[in-house]
Formats: sequence, C-alpha cells, structure tokens
Amino acid sequence: MDVDLVVPMKHPRDGKSRLRGAVEADRHPALVLALAADTLAAVVATARVRRVLLVAADPAAVAELRDLGIEIVGESGEGLNAAFRRGATLLRADDPGGQIGALQADLPALRAGDLSAALAEAAGRRAFVADRQGTGTTLLLAAPGAPLDPRFGPGSARAHQASGAVALRGELPSLRSDVDTPEDLAHVRTLGVGKHTAARFGEPCATPG
Repeated sequence: MDVDLVVPMKHPRDGKSRLRGAVEADRHPALVLALAADTLAAVVATARVRRVLLVAADPAAVAELRDLGIEIVGESGEGLNAAFRRGATLLRADDPGGQIGALQADLPALRAGDLSAALAEAAGRRAFVADRQGTGTTLLLAAPGAPLDPRFGPGSARAHQASGAVALRGELPSLRSDVDTPEDLAHVRTLGVGKHTAARFGEPCATPG
C-alpha cells in the first residue's frame, strides 16, 4: 500500500531555534528552507509515497517548496501535533482507508532507500522510527484507516511506543538523523546532505537514493 505523508513546518525565520548560530543570522531562514527542501526531495523520490502534504505556519513563506511536487496547506497555530492532526484529517477525507504517516522536515541527508526500507519493515502496522539519540521520533506511521495519534515532543519515542506503535529496528541512518542542533548539522554533513543544504555550505551534494 502506498503511503501519504504529513510534514509540518514553522515559518523559516522561526524554525530550528536551537540551530541558530550555525550560520549567520540573516542566512538562518534559508538554511531552514534548505533542510526542508532536501527532506522533501528524497520523500517524493520514494516509490511508495503517494502524496506529501506540508502543513505550514505561513504557506506563502514556503511556497517555493511546491516546485518539488508537494501540496501545502496552512496550520491552525496550535502546535506540532495539531499540525500533524490537521494534515491527517485532510488526507483521511480523500482516502478513509489509506495509510498515512507523519514525517519531520529536518532530514537533509534523507535517502529514498532508507524511507522505503522503513515502509517495508512497518508492513502496514502502526510504527515509528526513533531518532539517532533514541528519544525523539522522525517518522510515525498509522495503520491503514486508523488514527495517526501523533505524540511528538520531548520523549516522543517512548510516547509513541506506549501508544502501540512498533519501533522499527532497521539501521536507517539517514532517516534517524534529524537536525536540531549544530552537532546534528555536523553529523548529517558527514552522511552527505542534499543539494539545497550543500549549497548553503559550498559543498558537493550527495545524491539521495
């Protein structure tokens, strides 16, 4: 079964507050956009992903991301989990029995192969991928037709497991490597980031696959 994914995003000037200082202040919004663009480029290159719905605090501020082949809607302003729920509701309205998932927008080293492997391992179950520290969540999948029930925030890996989601065990290095801090950014640069993030640092890009 193909999967429809919800991806949330703050206004680029407000996103990734713990990453401030990694680049000059006036370049911070462009870096946030680049992280999202590389994430989304890998997602749309994944064969089993059917739709990608970006739920944005300010759709106009991220409108250029539509060029990647995604849809963008506004959010309610009530926080991360509310944005995920809004996206899930819209996707469910079009396909009540489909499988939906929640993906973070800060995975610039993401490879389509890792995302495909996670979807295959999940095999239609409610499942999640923990971040490389083992405490957060980068991907949450609902069973077909079931509620998404996102529980993102501090300790989300444990919260999602408590909700009945299966922790996926595949190595999935690029899918586990989200970027919240300068240390995280340094880590994904060792993995190889996509062309948008690479351009922020004058580096060659790693081709997602």
